[in-house]
Amino acid sequence: MQSFLLSLVAFIVAIGILVSIHEFGHYWVARKMGVKVLRFSVGFGKPLWKKVAGEDQTEYVLAAIPLGGYVKMLDEREGDVPAEDLDRAFNRKNVWARIAIVLAGPVANLILAVFLYWLIFIVGITGIAPIVGAPVAKSPAADAGFVEGDRITQVAGKETPTWDTVYVGLLDGIVDSSDGALDITVETEGGSTEKRSLALDSRELLAGNEDIVYKLGLQRWWPDVEPVIGGIVPGGAAEAAGLLAGDRILSGGGKNMESWRDWVVLIRANPEKMLQVELQRDGQLLNIELTPGTQDLNGSPIGFIGARETQSQQVIDEKLRTVERYSPGVAVGKALQRTGDMISVSLGMVGKLFTGEASLKNTVSGPISIAQFAGQSVSVGIDHYLNFIALVSISLGIFNLFPVPMLDGGHLLYYAAEVVTGKPVSERVQLAGQQIGLLLLACLMVFVFYQDILRLLPS
Repeated sequence: MQSFLLSLVAFIVAIGILVSIHEFGHYWVARKMGVKVLRFSVGFGKPLWKKVAGEDQTEYVLAAIPLGGYVKMLDEREGDVPAEDLDRAFNRKNVWARIAIVLAGPVANLILAVFLYWLIFIVGITGIAPIVGAPVAKSPAADAGFVEGDRITQVAGKETPTWDTVYVGLLDGIVDSSDGALDITVETEGGSTEKRSLALDSRELLAGNEDIVYKLGLQRWWPDVEPVIGGIVPGGAAEAAGLLAGDRILSGGGKNMESWRDWVVLIRANPEKMLQVELQRDGQLLNIELTPGTQDLNGSPIGFIGARETQSQQVIDEKLRTVERYSPGVAVGKALQRTGDMISVSLGMVGKLFTGEASLKNTVSGPISIAQFAGQSVSVGIDHYLNFIALVSISLGIFNLFPVPMLDGGHLLYYAAEVVTGKPVSERVQLAGQQIGLLLLACLMVFVFYQDILRLLPS
C-alpha cells in the first residue's frame, strides 16, 4: 500500500510539473504575440481551485483529472469576440504567430529536460560503473571479445561513466545502426584501451521484453562473495523455510554452492519448485526444504525467496558506485548532449515502429507503468526522480509533435498546409481531423491501459 501511494504521488507531481511547463509555453508565447488568454488550466474536469487575475482577467484553474491541461485563447471560432478585442483573437494572428504559439508547448518540455539534466549533472547523479562481467557464451558480446573486468568508457565515441549511459548509447546505436555494428571502447583490467565491435540486429534486439544488454550477452560485473545469508525479507519464502541471517549455504538442489552468484542462479532458475538445501548454522549442519516464490523480470518468471547478502556492499561502494557530476559550464554541454541523445533514441524508435522492427506494445508505456517508474525512481533518490521527469518531458514534447489532429503536431500540419497554399485549411476539414484524431488517441489510450494491465498480471 505504501509503495502504491508513493507511486501515485510521484506520478501526480511529475505530470503536474510537465503539464504546467507545457501549457506555460503556449501561454507565454501567446501573450508575447498579443493573444488574449482566457483560461490556463492544469488538469481536466471539475475545478478544484481557480483564481482570476491580471489585466485580461485570465482564469487560472487546477482541475480534478491530472492527465493534461489546456490554454484557452480568445478565438472567433469559439464564440463572439468584442470588436475592441478582434486584433487579440488567436485566429486573427498571422500563420507564423500561430505556429510559434503551438510549437511553444513541446519546445518548453524540451527546455525543461535540458534544465533538469543540467541541474542533475551539477548536483551529481549516482550510478553503477559499467564494468562487464563474464559475457554470455556464443553471444554478440562474446564474439566481440568482451572479457570480465572490461570497463566500457565510450559507445560510438560518447563517454559512458555509468551503465545508464551505456544503455542509452546502445539504444541509440541500435536504432541508428547502418552497418549492423557498434564501436565500443573499453579499458581492460590491465589498464589498456581497446576497441570492441559489437554486432547488432535491431529487429531481434527490439523484439520481446528482455533487456537489450542481456540480449547482447553483456553482463554487469558483481562481486562474487561467499554464499552467506545477510538478511531476510519478512513474509518471503526464505523466512517461511526457516533461513536466518548468518546461514552459510553449502548445497541446493544437489549442487554445491561455491559463491553467492551460484545461489542466485539456482534460486532464479527454480520458481515454485521445492529444493533440498544444506546449510551450516553455528557450526551445525542443517537440511531444509525451500520453495522459491515467483517474481517477474522483464516479462519472464524467476525464482525469488526474499534473502540478501551484505558482504559485497563495501566492494560496491569502492569499485562500482559512481557519481556523474560536472561543473556548471560543462554541465550545460552534457545536458544538451543527453537531451539530444534521448531525442535521437525516441525518434529512432518511432522509425523502427513504422518499419516493423519494433512493436508498439514494447515501446509505449501507459499511465500505470509510468506511475510505477515514478515510484521506483523517487525511492532511489531525488536525482533519479528528476532524471525520470526529464525523460518523460522529452517523450511528451516529441509525442505532441506527431502530425495527429488534436495534438500540437496536427495543428502545425494545418498551418504548414496554409503556408504552402496561402489560405487556411477549411473548418470542415479541421473538424473531420479532430474527430479522427480523437478516435486515434482513444484507441491508443485503451491499448496502453490494456498493456499496462497485462504487465501487472502474473505470467
